[in-house]
Amino acid sequence: MSSVLVTGFEPFGGASVNASWEAVRRLPLRIRNADIHRELIPCTFAGSASAVHAALERHRPDVVVCVGEAGSRTRVSIERVAVNLDDARIPDNAGQQPLDAPIDAAGPAAYFSRMPVKACALAVDRSGVPAEVSLTAGSYVCNHVFYRLMRMLEKELPHVVGGFVHVPRGETIGPDAAERALRAIIETVLERGSEDLPLRGGRED
Repeated sequence: MSSVLVTGFEPFGGASVNASWEAVRRLPLRIRNADIHRELIPCTFAGSASAVHAALERHRPDVVVCVGEAGSRTRVSIERVAVNLDDARIPDNAGQQPLDAPIDAAGPAAYFSRMPVKACALAVDRSGVPAEVSLTAGSYVCNHVFYRLMRMLEKELPHVVGGFVHVPRGETIGPDAAERALRAIIETVLERGSEDLPLRGGRED
């Protein structure tokens, strides 16, 4: 039986809700015979990745999908690349605001997602929710968690499929649609593992 860990963030920047957690907490406890473990993590540079690591040790999942909110986006974004950079426009929930700082001085410049990002975007589109493959997860706590997750998987859990997804604010697509998108992503990863579809989807800008 498979096990899937899905994380969402607490509110940040003065907001009362975070669209990522509103979507994650609506997920059922089983999807395609896989157990779904939902975890709320802090929106802090110091605590977020530690919370993910603790959840990995607690649940020992086969799949990890970390989810964050991207307020400027209108589509569910399946992130392809995590970069080794913390550069915060606003402080996190602990008041920390790193400037041009490496996430891991000993780590590579970037990691690619292990999820089949194009297949996931297609599945979300087919569920009726607009989706895209994104080439930037930003440089705030979301990217920090994405990078640290991939670093953890490389070092400790090489068999685990993992990646990051951004959802728009709730007023853009709504929490029920965001939850439907996450279900489509989870189903795709459970079916395909890391094997992606050979779809053209690059960018020129």
